[in-house]
Amino acid sequence: MILMVTGTGTDVGKTIATAALVSNLRGQGREVLPAKPVQTGPGEGDAASVEKLTGVAGVEFARYPEPLAPNIAARRAGLPQVTRVELGEWLRGLDAPGRTVVVEGAGGLLVRLADELTLADLAADVSAPLIVVTSLGLGSLNAAELTVRAARARGLQVRGLIGGSLPADPDLATRENLSELPRVTGVPLLGCLPEGMGRAPDFASVARRVLRDVP
Repeated sequence: MILMVTGTGTDVGKTIATAALVSNLRGQGREVLPAKPVQTGPGEGDAASVEKLTGVAGVEFARYPEPLAPNIAARRAGLPQVTRVELGEWLRGLDAPGRTVVVEGAGGLLVRLADELTLADLAADVSAPLIVVTSLGLGSLNAAELTVRAARARGLQVRGLIGGSLPADPDLATRENLSELPRVTGVPLLGCLPEGMGRAPDFASVARRVLRDVP
């Protein structure tokens, strides 16, 4: 099974949410493989971050040096862009009976992995359901509903939402959004990750506590 994690935008908590999903699936005794099709920017990258939090080594397909949308980062670096065919073949090759491949996208659903390729296209090609990581504060309802509608318009299945970062003392808009998000999007809120969860020494136990199983 291939499961794709996307977001309502950049820096909403996709990597921590991906790690939480990986941790919970592994805790259920399932074989799980984190995958990052395209990594941009300096540093170790998101797959390495997931491994540090979960102990599960991941894989990535392509990497570009600047922290930009992948197609722009490739163009500026003078490197070839990924193609729809090669990424689809790569993901199908990672899939195996009894294994869940958890794929973390770049930015939001329609961010360009290549000039003519988005994560939505890739999800359609490999028949992968989506988990949408959303912000929780003011403005989040609009962004979440737009993302879910865009996915459904392309025939994609959205399994649920994950709140990417819930403050210890949420403001009024955030508190109201927790009940409004499932209503306006029509998909369940699987859980909300506490702000700073990536620094928790007991990451696995926090993930089990705050995140419901993926339906």
